[in-house]
Amino acid sequence: MERGLRVIESDKTFFKKITNTIGKLLIPTKVGFNSVIISLKRNNVVKAYLYYQEEKDEEELRKKYEDTYSLYLESIDKYIMDSIYKKVKNDTANEFERNALANYYEVTHLKETEYLEYKYKKQKYLIDIDYETVKNSNKEKLKNNYELFYSNKMDSLYKGLLKHYSVQLADNLVEKDKQVIYDKIFKTLEEYIGTILPIKIKNDDDGIYKEIMSEFEKFESYTVGKLDQKEFIEKKAILLGISRQLFTHSLPLIVAEQCYIKLLKDTRSLIVDTKIVQKRQDAYKLLINLIESYNIRLLSTKIYWDKPSQRDEYKNFWNEFKQIQKLKEENPEEYEEQKEVLFIRNDLRKLNDSKNNLKYEKIIKFYKEKLVSMGAMRNIKNTYKTIGNYTKQKQIA
Repeated sequence: MERGLRVIESDKTFFKKITNTIGKLLIPTKVGFNSVIISLKRNNVVKAYLYYQEEKDEEELRKKYEDTYSLYLESIDKYIMDSIYKKVKNDTANEFERNALANYYEVTHLKETEYLEYKYKKQKYLIDIDYETVKNSNKEKLKNNYELFYSNKMDSLYKGLLKHYSVQLADNLVEKDKQVIYDKIFKTLEEYIGTILPIKIKNDDDGIYKEIMSEFEKFESYTVGKLDQKEFIEKKAILLGISRQLFTHSLPLIVAEQCYIKLLKDTRSLIVDTKIVQKRQDAYKLLINLIESYNIRLLSTKIYWDKPSQRDEYKNFWNEFKQIQKLKEENPEEYEEQKEVLFIRNDLRKLNDSKNNLKYEKIIKFYKEKLVSMGAMRNIKNTYKTIGNYTKQKQIA
């Protein structure tokens, strides 16, 4: 008599229930074990980083720092797959853990299509996960030492991302794809300035960031409350302004120039699309501030121009602007008015000379009306007067 093995659907058995229960009991132990491993690896990488900073010429210290950093990341990665994944699968995860796993998959999804972006973002993600643990540990010495490593490593990762986006923007992209890259650049700048820069400012014993403090405080004022379209553009302009001092190599001048041009386009569109008079005037003031920032922070430092004629035109504009600036102290109202006239005339000339000047028809009309109201342009009516006598001629077949 042969014996047969009867297959029973495991979901309905006592053994399935026991397995689920054991799984739930083991997960906290697994988390605890991984936490110990991560803590050891974290201490190793922080020590290696501090030693390396003291003796940067030592190749052996650099190698040790890189090795301990790799092992540290691996331990966090293992924690996510061994612990968080199982907790989410067994529906025992909290909101932070569910979001952490969702973000993890969002980052790893980039591996096949955008490997460089994936490489930087995954490191950034893993370190951020552990930084949350450090911040909540109430161990001040650990937090201070870790922040030195954290801010330095994040600095290099954010610069790597911005350099990667800059290279992408240099490619011959359609407008839709360019918009995606612009959004990534501004998002990366906002993340860095909102999370990493405050740590660097806190540890700034040499006053390196003193010059950007006023701009940083302006940025902070845009992180509270709901922003309208004008305020979004203003925030991006502040981010670009700060980037000219923090990321001159990672975000080259040619890329920053494209970002400024994008903001100018958005602001012109806002002016002509806004129906409320006060909001249109506010958008116009924003445009004037943007043009000033674009010229002072960027074009005045530009060395290489596509055409010599463009460089000569800008020199003439810049010389005129410097003459107007002499009025700033003695007659502020006159200075503001002459500055506006100069900026509008210069922008109007560029729009008229552009290949697609028809699409700027509305803003060109707005500029002309503005110049007329300021007495900087005359409004010549379209009139026609006939002269002489005209007789109908007989057509010759």
